Amino acid sequence: MDDEEARTRLLDAAEALFYAEGIQAVGMDRIRAESGVPLKRLYKLFPAKEALVAGYLERRDRRWTGSLRAAVAAAPADPVGAVFDWLAAWFSEPGFRGCAFLNAYGELGAGGPAAVLEPVRRHKAELRTLLAETLPPGPDRGELAEQLLILVEGATAVAALAPGPAPARRAAATAAALLRAADGRTG
Repeated sequence: MDDEEARTRLLDAAEALFYAEGIQAVGMDRIRAESGVPLKRLYKLFPAKEALVAGYLERRDRRWTGSLRAAVAAAPADPVGAVFDWLAAWFSEPGFRGCAFLNAYGELGAGGPAAVLEPVRRHKAELRTLLAETLPPGPDRGELAEQLLILVEGATAVAALAPGPAPARRAAATAAALLRAADGRTG
């Protein structure tokens, strides 16, 4: 097994375990056992647990954000609606446990390792940017993006407690009303 295969196996095991059980509940020996990667190779690739957690979050961010961007790009007539449709599908996936980034932040707190908190902050900033890109240019674009972010995050938190599409559908209806109201102010 080369380093790339070992890295992939370690990140696969880390993602499955950290997302399902939590970062602090899963030790490096468990990651090693689940991945089949020798401990020496694990620590060569990820010298500390925080490096593995950061790697897991960075990879998840690329996949998650890429998938959401693709869904938005595929629906140019209603990009905001596409965000909430995508969320509805995600909330319905088996094993859905909420936002991995907020889960990590919730576990580690604001005083957690910078190597872990930075991918969390970057992910949320990227999500805010993506939401702004779904909106037409205008003076309220930044504020509307912030409001959509709150709807997305709130729906995700509610869905973590009761998985399924309903929280995304309710948030989509609220987003539509918000956009209609904003259009009335600028139109």
